[in-house]
Amino acid sequence: MNPTVSTFVALGKKLSEYVDSEGKNPEFESFLNKVNQSNGWFDPQQVKSAIRSWSLALSGPNVERWLQKVSFTITSPKTIGLIVAGNIPLVGMHDLLCLWASPHRARIKCAAKDPLLLPWIVSELESISPSDQGRIEFVEGALKDYEAVIATGSNNSARYFESYFSKVPHLIRKNRNGIAVLDGTETKEQLEALGDDILRYYGLGCRSVSKVYLPEGYNLDLVFGGLYPHRSVMEAQKYANNYDYNKAVYLMSEYKFLENGFFLLRESTDWAAPIACLNYTFYKHLDEVKEAIATHSNSIQCIVSHCDVPTAFSFGLAQEPQLWDYADGVNTLSFLSQL
Repeated sequence: MNPTVSTFVALGKKLSEYVDSEGKNPEFESFLNKVNQSNGWFDPQQVKSAIRSWSLALSGPNVERWLQKVSFTITSPKTIGLIVAGNIPLVGMHDLLCLWASPHRARIKCAAKDPLLLPWIVSELESISPSDQGRIEFVEGALKDYEAVIATGSNNSARYFESYFSKVPHLIRKNRNGIAVLDGTETKEQLEALGDDILRYYGLGCRSVSKVYLPEGYNLDLVFGGLYPHRSVMEAQKYANNYDYNKAVYLMSEYKFLENGFFLLRESTDWAAPIACLNYTFYKHLDEVKEAIATHSNSIQCIVSHCDVPTAFSFGLAQEPQLWDYADGVNTLSFLSQL
């Protein structure tokens, strides 16, 4: 077996053991608490959810399928700068794995509110493959001494990155959103899975569903019904504060909206929605939705649906992309192989 495949599969097994320890690993539980202290959104259950998703993604068949066509013929490895966002736990994991799979070195600048998770992953990788120790370095302050850059941030920061890193090869990612397309035939189970697509990680991910297309006459209570099993999000004080704030903003702005005590629905053409909010748009014909998706493809990270729309994920899988589901549809391994 390819050494990189073996390393990633071993990492997947270790991650699975961590999340299956059920409180029997005090050191791991203490680490989760430290992560939560550095970022109030990263409560232990949300972090465990991210770790479990990656443990499942790193199965032998998945890793082999992902890497089977990858070929690096680089004779002079580069130093790659990686600037990581901090919106959800392990958001930079895929870029890290791509860098590890390449012959390049990396200098990683973590988000200020997420300084612990990726270094922890690297320490686990290095324990599995000691010969790779030192190839991944974490830096504070300004990123220096790089020959290419991968950076993810807001639309504003992306414009800055495009200018600042213009003289080196770069891969810059901007804000995107998840959307859902319903046709009214969804089951109760599918709608509850959609609730997870909307609310996992409190809706902070670029894959979080922030907009839903609904057929004309759709009963919005069905959306609330799917969200109801996820009502425990209000136990998180930061989420509850955002819900109260955004509800007040909607009221003061005299927006028409519906709410159920922990979530807000608003009819809007906007793609992005505030925390605890979902935009919806009615359609007459599915072709209208397909046209909107094609026109605004640069604003969409993923689509959840069982309708006949392109590249749709099944309900409940928005936050569980496969290794070959590249952010923004740009193949990171291909970018690294061409340097």
